[in-house]
Amino acid sequence: MRLFTVDSFTDRPFAGNPAGVCLLERPASESWMLSVAREMRHSETAFVHGDGDGPLSLRWFTPAVEVALCGHATLATAHVLYALGATGRLEFATKSGVLTAEQGLGGLVTLDFPATPAEPAEPPPGLAEALGVKPVWVGRSAFDLLVEVDSADTVRGVSPDFARLREVDARGVIVTALSGEPPAGASADYVSRFFGPRVGVDEDPVTGSAHCVLAPYWSDRLGRAELVGRQLSERGGVVRTTLRGDRVGLAGHAVTIWSGELHV
Repeated sequence: MRLFTVDSFTDRPFAGNPAGVCLLERPASESWMLSVAREMRHSETAFVHGDGDGPLSLRWFTPAVEVALCGHATLATAHVLYALGATGRLEFATKSGVLTAEQGLGGLVTLDFPATPAEPAEPPPGLAEALGVKPVWVGRSAFDLLVEVDSADTVRGVSPDFARLREVDARGVIVTALSGEPPAGASADYVSRFFGPRVGVDEDPVTGSAHCVLAPYWSDRLGRAELVGRQLSERGGVVRTTLRGDRVGLAGHAVTIWSGELHV
């Protein structure tokens, strides 16, 4: 089986979010896929296979658990398949329904994902203390908590207590703010970071699925369907979002770092 590491939501190597991509020859057991994901040590490793009829089967594993939705590993998978000669629209059967990918000019890949808007919620006990910041607004989506803070500098400076954050009942916690950049020619409309210690990922470098929450939130606030989000992790990355009703287009580049063969 062929195995790849791909940096997603970046146009340069050693930035964005690295994902493993495993091209399966046949369906594999959950325990085996989890073992491979632990060996790869990326925040997610994608496992894809097809029988030549219908959407490709796609699943994602962190080093600790299987997840129901992952943007950067889907982008990585599409990038690999296009590099190997795939053309046109790709369809993936996943735990979050059928997701699609299309490659445009310059290798930009656009994913079609479900929007998962956050509804206002009371902050869970210990959330502010775990993050070390004062929330301006807190909401809960299908998977995550969304926490708006007062500035991009606050987002950049968050240093969570991961032991305490692990006790918060959510897949992950998204911390976000307006970018603070001038509207004319701004490189990003909003910024964010994503913390997921409950699923084995203290901080995810660039989180596609988080932008399924961020896109409807900031599109409503800013009155525009098309936005640019910048994730302020150490590696950093950019996700271009387009809100289309109950769907979100997530667009980004990816770079293959290495490829090889899995022998077990």
